[in-house]
Amino acid sequence: MTLSALLVLADGRFPAGGHAHSGGAEAAVKAGRLKDAADLESFCRGRLHTTGLTSAALAAGAAHGLDPYELDAAADARTPSAALRAASRRLGRQLMRAARAAWPSPELDVLAAAFPRGAHQPVVLGTAARAAGLGPEEAAHCVAYETVGGPATAAVRLLSLDPYQATAVLARLAPEMDQVAERASAAAQQGVDALPAASAPLLDLTAEQHAAWPVRLFAS
Repeated sequence: MTLSALLVLADGRFPAGGHAHSGGAEAAVKAGRLKDAADLESFCRGRLHTTGLTSAALAAGAAHGLDPYELDAAADARTPSAALRAASRRLGRQLMRAARAAWPSPELDVLAAAFPRGAHQPVVLGTAARAAGLGPEEAAHCVAYETVGGPATAAVRLLSLDPYQATAVLARLAPEMDQVAERASAAAQQGVDALPAASAPLLDLTAEQHAAWPVRLFAS
């Protein structure tokens, strides 16, 4: 394992397409539920312990070597929103292109061939982590960070929020990111059926509304 590979994979400049997605923050801003740094912290905490935990466990399972077909089906079942399922596959397709360039791997080739329209993003991320020599917990850490990092970056753009405040939110959430990564990794050791299925229904509902907006800053 190389920690530098983890930094590359988690880097916001890694060309995986995440910068175009707000993680539900844009809809929350429009609805008036996200107005300042305190709201951002609550929003990110809720996302981290629900959909973040679920996605982190899927990625950890892929990094552990669980069946990618079963993992992709599990991701589908855990994503009620059609808009979010489509976004996850688009992100998975983009991440696959970047991962195959960075860490050429037969496992990535097989996954890309099996899902030409894109496997779910956490499954691709976990497989990419495995190709990079990382383990389940490292893959889960990457997902936990992007779960909160995406909305924090989006909030800076949407609210003209002080970037120092947004970074402070991420710093305060760091211990909880560690806890989520540990839980996700532990679940992955027990197989697909043991993976968590925590959800955030409001994110699903607002994702469908957001997808119908004629004008929006973020893809999701």
